[in-house]
Amino acid sequence: MQEVPTLSGRGEITIPEGTQTGKTFRLRGKGIKGVRSSYPGDLYCHVVVETPVRLNEEQKALLRQFEASLNSGGDRHSPKSESWTDKVKNFFS
Repeated sequence: MQEVPTLSGRGEITIPEGTQTGKTFRLRGKGIKGVRSSYPGDLYCHVVVETPVRLNEEQKALLRQFEASLNSGGDRHSPKSESWTDKVKNFFS
């Protein structure tokens, strides 16, 4: 469970494993009230996944090991044609 700020305090959402950047979650009844209604609308939360920067050599080696394990498992792990570590490499280039 992740806490998110709402108009009436804090709300909680569950972010499933493997969630990608751009995914939107809806919190029913946590938004602002409509102009012609007395009940609150929905609040939408957009997920932004941060890429780590300034990795030390041990962390880079772990990422390379992780990439090798994904490559040996086939394409079923990647939602897009470019691998996760290729994106990390392109980010640092």
